[in-house]
Parts: sequence; structure tokens; C-alpha cells
Amino acid sequence: MGYGMSRMEEEYSEHEDQNNGGSNSQVNNEFLNTHNDIFHMTQIRSGPSESLRKSIGTSKDVISTTRLLSGREINSSGNGKFSSVDRAFLLGRYLPVDGPEIVDRMDSRAYVSQFSADGSLFVAGFQGSHIRIYDVDKGWKVHRDIHARSLRWTISDASLSPDQQFLVYSSLAPIIHIVNVGTAAKQSYANITDIHDGLDFSQHEDVRYTFGIFSVKFSSDGRELVAGSNDDSIYVYDLVANKLTLRLPAHHSDVNTVAFADETGHLIYSGSDDNLCKVWDRRCLSTEEPAGVLTGHLHGITHIDSRGDGRCFISNGKDQAIKMWDIRKMTSNADSYEDRTSNWDYRYSRYPQQYKQLKHPHDQSIATYRGHSVLRTLIRCYFSPAYSTGQKYIYTGSYDSSVCIYDVVSGSQVAKLKGYHQLAIRDCSWHPFDPMLVSSSWDGRVAKWSRSSCQQEETSDLD
Repeated sequence: MGYGMSRMEEEYSEHEDQNNGGSNSQVNNEFLNTHNDIFHMTQIRSGPSESLRKSIGTSKDVISTTRLLSGREINSSGNGKFSSVDRAFLLGRYLPVDGPEIVDRMDSRAYVSQFSADGSLFVAGFQGSHIRIYDVDKGWKVHRDIHARSLRWTISDASLSPDQQFLVYSSLAPIIHIVNVGTAAKQSYANITDIHDGLDFSQHEDVRYTFGIFSVKFSSDGRELVAGSNDDSIYVYDLVANKLTLRLPAHHSDVNTVAFADETGHLIYSGSDDNLCKVWDRRCLSTEEPAGVLTGHLHGITHIDSRGDGRCFISNGKDQAIKMWDIRKMTSNADSYEDRTSNWDYRYSRYPQQYKQLKHPHDQSIATYRGHSVLRTLIRCYFSPAYSTGQKYIYTGSYDSSVCIYDVVSGSQVAKLKGYHQLAIRDCSWHPFDPMLVSSSWDGRVAKWSRSSCQQEETSDLD
């Protein structure tokens, strides 16, 4: 299950060294020995480029901003500006750790955070039936104030269409609502000032009962939705045909998270409370079997984020760990093992100390990142933006009211944003172009973290 049913949580007070078991990260020994090419490509994409190294006469990765600017002046990239690799190398130094500044404060828990693809809009969803869309380029003014319809428990997820014209939101019900957010009206009351069309995911020949939806995502072309539910299934809805086109009985427990692997939409990743990540190829689903299974988590998966290349993704788990996966390592079936932690429930107690050193005997992940806390709610993790960092970082919310940032290659925790929020941070979002991160917390606050003003001056003109 992905929702807490107990009283409002007290401030998390477990000591950090107890929480992470004395280590911020554990990098798979296989990576240390063989250097998986995903890590190699991350190093290449986050710079510096070979042309820049040669132009300024160094082979070192530690290059001052002054020397980087000198390389641009002598046109080391050959096109009069920074290459994408060198831009990511420079911007990736400036982590959004300053602040924060308050964006908004509501009287209910914040569950969802999301920047639009171009960074001009920001979506925040709250348990109290509210979704707010902020205009980032106009001083974070409320662009749209949406009053959701027919919620059960909370807004479990929300997703903005690629063209930013529509928003879908889900709750613990089989209906996903879609709203036209491209109109001029600021207020959107369901079926009073605006139409919130209900997309019924229970209209399938195999469905005879109600269920809730934990995760929903638009396809890259905006024509389809993929959703994960607590009836152990994955659903695909065709928005053009306005009908449900696929239901997969995908797991043996709640499907907490789903994601398209890349822009083609052929592959879907799913994560479940059965502790498994699965890969589904829509081109060959006649047997309703996954293309592959990835084992390694000791407890349920709370979130998945794809790197967008159709090969690599990360997952957050209730075993207090983020894992990175290369789908070329997947197998056709999950290897069985004796689960010694099945009696623990993340909704009601902290992670037992004796479990923190346990490792799945058939772990197929290529790296594991620890130092954050996953309790009470489906806490989310992401790759940092390709444009400004070359996806060299992973970041996640945490039950201890912080945001943790890890280096993909070294596994080290490079920053921890803390000291402002008072309750769990379920979701957070890094601006696609600027060193800016927004955290949304169960304390009702939405806060913006950024780089300092002196750093802004150093990186204000990178093209």
C-alpha cells in the first residue's frame, strides 16, 4: 500500500548515522570491477569534453570556471558556444542548495511536484482536493487553481501533457480526471466553472470491482496514459479513441509506479509492493508476460524514473534504498528467496536496524544509493536534468523532511537539503534548465531551493 492511515506524523528525529547505517551509498562491486557503460556514458555526458581539455591544455576534471570561459572564448567547441557536454559540466557544479524561498503554503499535505518540460509551469497537488499550477516566469503567480473532483483519500498523482494544455489527476479510485488547463480562467471548479472529464479505468471485461490508482503518466506524444493501480495491474488509456486499450495483471501486489521507458512508448517500467521491477514490451504482449523482471529490492517499490534511453532507470524502495537498473540484466522470472523482513510495515514503524545490512541474494541492480528515509508514503526519486547536469545526479525526497542528492557514478551523497520542512517530503522536482529545485512536503509547504546570487552571476551566460 502507498498511503499512511495513522495520525499526522511527529517530526522525524532518528539520527542520520542510524538512518543510513553508517554509509551514504553502496556501489555494486560489479560496477567497480567492470565499469558498466551506463556510468561511463554519464561521465561523458556530464563533461568536460575532450575538445575543451585539449584547448585549455589539461587532462584533469577539476577545471575552474575562468578556464572554462576561456575555452569558450577561443571557440573550443567549434560553434562559438559551450557544447552540451561542457554546459552540463559547468552548470552541474552549482547544486540548488541555497534558500529555500517559500512558494506556497496550504493547510493540507502536498503529494505531487512537477515542472513542465520547458520549466515555465510548476504543478503541486495537495491532499485537500487542490492542484495549483504556478507560472514560474511570472514570479510564481498561481496560473490555475484546480479544485479536484471525487477524491478518495488524496490526489495520488498528477501529470501535465507534453503540450501543457491538459492535466490529469488520480486518487484511490478507478477514475482519472482530465482538465483543460490551456484556457484563460484561473479558477477551475470541477463541473462548475470547468469540465473535469472522468476517464473510467474500470471499464474492462476483467474488472468487476473498484480500485485505486497510484501512478499516471502521459506518453511523450500526449496521446496515451499509462497507470498503475492497487488491483495489481497496469492500464493504458487511448485519449484519442477515448477508451481503455490495455489492462495487464502485472504484479502480485499494488503497482505503485509506472513509467514509459522512452519516447517511443513501446516499453513500460513498473514497480510494485511485490518488491519487483518489471519491463513490458507492448509489441509482444500476447501472453501477458513481461519482457523481463529485475530483482534486488527487499521491500516494495515506491517510484520509478526512466533515464529516457530505453535501457536505464532508477527505483526508490521501502528498503530505504534507490537502485539503478540496466534492463539488459533482466531475467524472464524472479528468483525465489527467503524473505526475512516480511513482517515489517513501512506505514507504522521505522526501518529495523538489523535489516539495513541485508542484501538480496539475487540483486540485479548495478548500484545502490542510501542515506534517505522511505516511510509512510510513496516517496519519489529522479535523475537530475540532462541539459544542466548531464543526468549525473539522482535526487529524492525523504521522510526525515529533507531532499538528498547523490552522485550517480561515485554513489556519494553530495548534498542534503534540510532544516526548513517539518514533515515528510514526498515529491520534489529539479528545473529542466536552471539550478533550481522545488520540494513539496506533508507540512503543506512548497519551497524553492536555488544557487546563490554570486553563483548566478558566474553562470548567467552559458550559451
